[in-house]
Amino acid sequence: MATDTKVVSPNFEAKEATQVEKSMTLSQAIKLYPKAIGWSILLSTAIVMEGYDLSLLGNFYAFPPFTQKYGVLTPGSNPPSYQIPATWQNGLSNGAQVGEILGLYGAGIVVDRIGYRKTILIALFSMGCFIFIPFFAQNLTTLLIGEIMQGIPWGVFQTMTTAYASEVAPVALRAYLTTYVNLCWVMGQFISAGVLRSFLTKNGQWSYRIPFAIQWIWPLPLFIGCLFAPESPWWYVRKGNIAEAKKSLLRLTTAGVDPDFNADETIAMMIHTNEIEKEIQAGTSYLDCFRGVDARRTEIVSATWVVQAFCGSAFMTFSTYFYENAGLATTNAFDLNMAQYALGAIGTIASWFLVRWAGRRTLYVWGLTIMFFLLLIIGFVGIEPSSNKSASWAIGSMLLVYTFIYDLTIGPVCYSLVAEISSTRLKAKSIVLARNFYNIACIINNIIAPRMINPTAWNWGAKSGLFWAGICFLCLAWTYFRLPEPKGRTYGEIDILFERGVSARKFRETEVDEFSGNISDSARSDADALNSEMKAEVQIQENV
Repeated sequence: MATDTKVVSPNFEAKEATQVEKSMTLSQAIKLYPKAIGWSILLSTAIVMEGYDLSLLGNFYAFPPFTQKYGVLTPGSNPPSYQIPATWQNGLSNGAQVGEILGLYGAGIVVDRIGYRKTILIALFSMGCFIFIPFFAQNLTTLLIGEIMQGIPWGVFQTMTTAYASEVAPVALRAYLTTYVNLCWVMGQFISAGVLRSFLTKNGQWSYRIPFAIQWIWPLPLFIGCLFAPESPWWYVRKGNIAEAKKSLLRLTTAGVDPDFNADETIAMMIHTNEIEKEIQAGTSYLDCFRGVDARRTEIVSATWVVQAFCGSAFMTFSTYFYENAGLATTNAFDLNMAQYALGAIGTIASWFLVRWAGRRTLYVWGLTIMFFLLLIIGFVGIEPSSNKSASWAIGSMLLVYTFIYDLTIGPVCYSLVAEISSTRLKAKSIVLARNFYNIACIINNIIAPRMINPTAWNWGAKSGLFWAGICFLCLAWTYFRLPEPKGRTYGEIDILFERGVSARKFRETEVDEFSGNISDSARSDADALNSEMKAEVQIQENV
């Protein structure tokens, strides 16, 4: 039976969808997008593997059965003490970072061709295979090869999970689903600390091989889940496959719970945003990330992640090793390590409430300010000799507070910022570049941090807090002058703000209308044509 249809301008539909999304409350978003929340959480959980293994490796440097197998006897130590040489600590930790760099660049290219879901499936299968290498390793060289190979799928997880979370969620949910990635990191670290603590009184090869084997728990269930996950509708829009974009969007939402939600209007908004970005900067290559308006966006997302590495977080990476060399007993060091990651999880969850009220930029500025003073305290207390047990416990306590502040502010908020600041057309590649700058920063950390702590190298101990306090202050200065506030903004509004060159400190209060002369007639015509194509395809499918 034929029905009368009302002709509606696609530009009007996009504007309506934008207004609906901006006015959507958190409870409305949860009711409308429960499937998107579930799928995003599932894919992001792959990050648990990276957090687990990187924490495992750092804690192994203070794990007696591991150091006795792979380390060397420290000259003149009484009782006998085994240490992994600082050069090998650098090599093992940096091996994972090198692998991640390779995986990141590859993922940025592959995802444009086959999408997020298939890319993550390939990475999960590879991860299951590469775990065999460290599990059977008999020497440090084999361990290094294993870390490099495992780093490749970790690089994929780092990029794709954050980008996917930001694309399947509306504005009201975006910060929560992207910062959940940090909680996955902390969960992996906490599990790692708990596993090693349980094996601390055990001896023999299984005390360090079983922790490696536990990594096999994750890939298979995640692989099965990802087989049924919907692709990002934004990816389909960029490919011009509008009908599939609508199907994917419908799989991410629940029909009938929000009378204001219209799938066609939401797809029209995505098309509109895509056309704005094509008008501003048409390309989608890595080189395009450094051209025109996108050069500033690349700088911001890259520096945002580098700040996370250079704010003193190296203390957390090598925390157990640091606690031991600060004068604490091995059991106390591992107990504090577990408490550290528990506080990290609490901080990340608490950040979900703060970010809604304060925004991203505010949490970054205040987080770095507090961490700067905590690092100063750690550094000055570190002047006391390690024989001073009170000073050792004070240092450990300050590091616990530092971890809580880190995971309350810049730890999780970083993931939200890098996903929101980058353009949708260059999102995967922007996050790849940003994360690789972070990995390079981590390589620098992995070179100097063990040397600062290792008694056979620089032996700075807790006094290295003064060094990191200086670097943290420089990070704070960049954040204040260069980091904008994307809270409550749609991707289209963020595009326009960057096109206008709005100062970072004026991002929050600047009024912008993305539907008022900010897109050329030709780009608007392209958006209208794609919308018409979508409706025609859907009508044909309904008739069939």
